[in-house]
Amino acid sequence: MHVHILGIGGTFMGGVAAIAREAGFRVTGSDRNVYPPMSTQLEGLGIELVEGYEAAQLDSRPDVVIVGNALSRGVPVVEAVLDRGIPYVSGPQWLAETVLARKHVLAVAGTHGKTTTSSMLAWILEHEGFNPGFLIGGVAANFATTARLGGPGRNGLRELFVIEADEYDTAFFDKRAKFVHYRPRTAVLNNLEYDHADIYADIAAIRWQFHQLLRTVPASGRVLVNAVDANLRETLAAGCWTPTESFRLASSDAGDAASGHPALWTADVPADGAGRRFTVRRGGAVVGRIEWSLIGTHNVMNALAAIGAAHHVGVAPERAVLALESFRGVKRRMEIRGLIRGVTVYDDFAHHPTAIETTLRGLRAQVGDARIIAVLESRSNTMRLGVHREHLAEALGAADAVWFFVPPNLGWDLPAAVASLGARAHFAPSIEDLVSGLDAAARAGDHILIMSNGGFGGLHDKLLFALRRRGTDSPAELG
Repeated sequence: MHVHILGIGGTFMGGVAAIAREAGFRVTGSDRNVYPPMSTQLEGLGIELVEGYEAAQLDSRPDVVIVGNALSRGVPVVEAVLDRGIPYVSGPQWLAETVLARKHVLAVAGTHGKTTTSSMLAWILEHEGFNPGFLIGGVAANFATTARLGGPGRNGLRELFVIEADEYDTAFFDKRAKFVHYRPRTAVLNNLEYDHADIYADIAAIRWQFHQLLRTVPASGRVLVNAVDANLRETLAAGCWTPTESFRLASSDAGDAASGHPALWTADVPADGAGRRFTVRRGGAVVGRIEWSLIGTHNVMNALAAIGAAHHVGVAPERAVLALESFRGVKRRMEIRGLIRGVTVYDDFAHHPTAIETTLRGLRAQVGDARIIAVLESRSNTMRLGVHREHLAEALGAADAVWFFVPPNLGWDLPAAVASLGARAHFAPSIEDLVSGLDAAARAGDHILIMSNGGFGGLHDKLLFALRRRGTDSPAELG
């Protein structure tokens, strides 16, 4: 069977392509401006790509067209699909009907931390021999791919599948959140904030979608929920028919006070540890201690969620802790791209003020008084609409200097929005100006944190090249 995927370059649709190929389908696809990691993954799979969305790509007569949510009416290939009567389906629906229906689905939802928590969970299950399938919005270093079909593992029960459960809309013909298609038996609710302003009018609209997700989890399932998130508590209060388990840091009792009962999963994090080491407890009893390379208390919370979800399918917490000690992180999540002449350059996916603040706080805890230069691209639809502009300066407060890429069509006054940063704020109208400014400003000992949910015009490699040109680096300096 031939499936043709529109919007194949996105992490979700690219993952669908990988799974379809592994399942034995003939797979082709199209997109615009495909960049790593998906371009690399698709090339490695030998999937034929078409640049653009012209109708001629349908001349190969696919049996079904899988339509990504970036496509809309008026796009030539979409109009041709409708005119020619070619069967079409959304990515989430195809995945649900073709793959997930026969699996025990473990879905990780939330505004932040979905990719990292999903990767942790998949690695725990892999480490314990469950051979899980997964579809994740990033490349975990332990797997080097975003998706796989999976198969029978040592549990002898239903095959397991871990999926990053996104609340973004499904397709131009299906405006429900993607995750309502997945029918999970184990659901993680990491957190809930306002995002996707191009889709949802307010936070209540997003809570409603999360409520729909809860309606699909069976009574024999399990919901793991962040104990200190007020929006999630409100979501649960609207109706939950599944046993819940909550998680939080031991230093925060806000969730316990609000819910009236203690969180089952907690973590003790040393004040000076930057989240690199912590103790995991279940019901107050110590089940293990983790030391790893990740930083930030947000990753400690992600770990608790993953441990709790894995426990629901039979992984002892002690074994999950052991697995996480060998978890090596996810690309584009505080990923060090290079160390040149004493300047460390990081790549991070942060694009929401909360994620920006959390990422910077984790880096600050790690590097102490060293200078942090934050670099931000306001690329997401929500950021481009200026929804979070009033919170942007505060989120960047831990940085010693901040460089902003200001595209000509941003639509709101970025310099005015972050005026409180004063002389710490710098603005560049092009990637070339950004590279030039950062190259001139950087000095040995600096940590340059580049944040974007896209490729950022190749800024990371261009900056590293510029830093390299200052002189001849030793292999150790190149990192």
